[in-house]
Amino acid sequence: MSLQIIEAQTGEDPVATILIMHGLGADGRDFVPIAEQLDLSGIGPVRFLFPSAPHMPVTINGGYTMPAWYDILGADLTSQQDEAGMRQSQAAMEAILANEKSRGMAAHRIVVAGFSQGCAMALMAGLRHGERLAGIAGLSGYLPLAAKTAAEGSPANKDVPIFLAHGTRDGVVALPRAVASRDALTALGYPVEWHAYPMEHSVCPEEVADLEQWLLRVLA
Repeated sequence: MSLQIIEAQTGEDPVATILIMHGLGADGRDFVPIAEQLDLSGIGPVRFLFPSAPHMPVTINGGYTMPAWYDILGADLTSQQDEAGMRQSQAAMEAILANEKSRGMAAHRIVVAGFSQGCAMALMAGLRHGERLAGIAGLSGYLPLAAKTAAEGSPANKDVPIFLAHGTRDGVVALPRAVASRDALTALGYPVEWHAYPMEHSVCPEEVADLEQWLLRVLA
């Protein structure tokens, strides 16, 4: 899977990379404005990568073709999962990470992040990556293939910091699904920083501020 990627740097010779995956139906441009709100000058220049998902028919949307990291087969998200599609996107994330490391960025200076479907892919790819990452940030999403996480999680990332944030009024990924994901990760021993906000399936300024503080810590 060859993806189009928007790349932005806050300065020359970046000291960290943040890979951000968008949600269903969006593209790589979706989170550029959010990233521009982050003040990470305390750690130095940062490179942002915003890949765009391929277009595919999405079952829950009547088979309509749109950008998606994998198919959504049902409203509850987890009783039926497009594992093949998830693993294909995981491989695409691995290729991006491999390329970033080939450019000289160490894995422990890379954060993998995402929103909604992108959150699911950040968790799936990040937890399974073979080298220690700086952190994983998931916004308004859930843990995919949760039952396989314990067996497939990389020993290198067994204690990787995880930032999870969710809206209490989310009508797309219901709050209980996110809470269950948080609890599953915590039960496996992952250090999860959890935030909930009175919002829908979106991003709010308080969330951006909390994410900024977390990024400054894990990339310090």
